[in-house]
Amino acid sequence: MFFASDNWAGAHPDIAAGLTAAAGGFSTAYGDGALDQAVYRRFNEIFEREVAVFFVATGTAANALSLTTFNKPGGISFCHRESHVIEDECGAPEYFSGGSRLHAIDGALGKIDPHNLERTIGRFAPEIVHWGRPMAVSITQSTEVGTIYGLDEIETISAIAKSHSVPLHMDGARFANALVALDTTPAEMTWKRGVDILSFGGTKNGCWCAEAIVLFDLDRARELAFLRKRAAQLFSKSRFVAAQFEAYFKNGLWLDTARHANAMAARLAAAIEDSATAKLAWLPQANEVFAVIKKAEAERLQAAGAAFYDWHRPHNFDGHVGEDELLYRFVTSFATTTDEVDRFGQLLAG
Repeated sequence: MFFASDNWAGAHPDIAAGLTAAAGGFSTAYGDGALDQAVYRRFNEIFEREVAVFFVATGTAANALSLTTFNKPGGISFCHRESHVIEDECGAPEYFSGGSRLHAIDGALGKIDPHNLERTIGRFAPEIVHWGRPMAVSITQSTEVGTIYGLDEIETISAIAKSHSVPLHMDGARFANALVALDTTPAEMTWKRGVDILSFGGTKNGCWCAEAIVLFDLDRARELAFLRKRAAQLFSKSRFVAAQFEAYFKNGLWLDTARHANAMAARLAAAIEDSATAKLAWLPQANEVFAVIKKAEAERLQAAGAAFYDWHRPHNFDGHVGEDELLYRFVTSFATTTDEVDRFGQLLAG
């Protein structure tokens, strides 16, 4: 019963087979091979326009380099207070950009509140040299607490960013999970709503090690190519990342794996909701479920083989957590089975 993280899951068999198929023979290195080029074209098809695609190893690299693409002296990127980019990247965006800052914005359940963003970003007049100046806005889709920005919400935040002449970055580590939950298209959830650059995640959704930066502003592609190389993220044998994405996209596999993960989260949430010993903290929208459970009960579940973590309370969380309780996070993946979820439900029921 593995609900600790979708990073715990292995590679989907089809993706593993794709890696094996690409293992033999010779191919042009550094992203110029035939398979790389085919995958770049596939990204163009998926996003319904020409995009620049840069393979990287990790979501941290994708986020840090995405923001660094729009770096400027005194630059400030605005993100949610509890976003991955500000809490879990060990200062990588500041490091790669050579000293830009991340500024926290409040908002309920992992999402930037537009009014807070407008008020905060407006404090930094770009002509005032002492304060620093706006550089980018970053949103996470789906968020760190399993919620999702609706298309109109993305557009609203983009409009605020554009009014201050800064780009919008989307951290899409769980991009596919949000996409299928909204039942929309990659184009509608990104550039058609004003997103300028995307961290496109595959690792959490069935890939072995495949992340990409998708750049919609093609004029910046050459600069990002140099940034990626300097950051040690240009793979010589990039065909092995391309092979994963080729299998990931084939016959809609990436959407199927995301739908499965989301469905398992909904099934898990139903089991928690039916339980007398746990309660949902809020309704899940993607593949992360958060529940309030007594600490002793959680220890019993973990001792019985369920893997999950306690979690900090979101800043604006108004639910009740007793002194003998904690908030816990459960994450489902393409590899989660109904048997795992049902066994957990039976454990909860005692």
